[in-house]
Amino acid sequence: MRALAHQLLHAPNSLTPAERELIAAYVSSRNDCFFCATSHGAAATAHFGDPSVVACVTENYLLAPVSAKLKALLQIAGKVQRGGKFVTDTDVNQARTQGATDVEIHDTVLIAAAFCMFNRYVDGLDTMQPRDPALYVEMGKHLAEHGYAEPSGIRS
Repeated sequence: MRALAHQLLHAPNSLTPAERELIAAYVSSRNDCFFCATSHGAAATAHFGDPSVVACVTENYLLAPVSAKLKALLQIAGKVQRGGKFVTDTDVNQARTQGATDVEIHDTVLIAAAFCMFNRYVDGLDTMQPRDPALYVEMGKHLAEHGYAEPSGIRS
């Protein structure tokens, strides 16, 4: 699963790692998966350098200080989180109008769908989810710098 996360979130792509981490954090927050929302939010924060970006996106992405293209992609990600059939032609056309490529739309759907699976896996196995915010800050820095090829080594 780390290899898939690395490919989705860290490997070269036209969406930045910050944007991809933000999509993962957004979907995870909507799925109420504390570990994934917090760790990917921390990675997005490490990329953006500003924790308010993640907070704004998870509260109301339409008001967040991100590009119109990313807002359109977050719209799609949120609909995928509810169920793939909620994504409409209007959503896709809006993303294209805002400059998203078909590959970026595809990757957004893939990240959102994968994180629905990851969230359910983490929560379904009752995985240990440390509550110390400092652990997530360090984990986020590690993920932003090194990706997912190796574990961060963070332990509670």
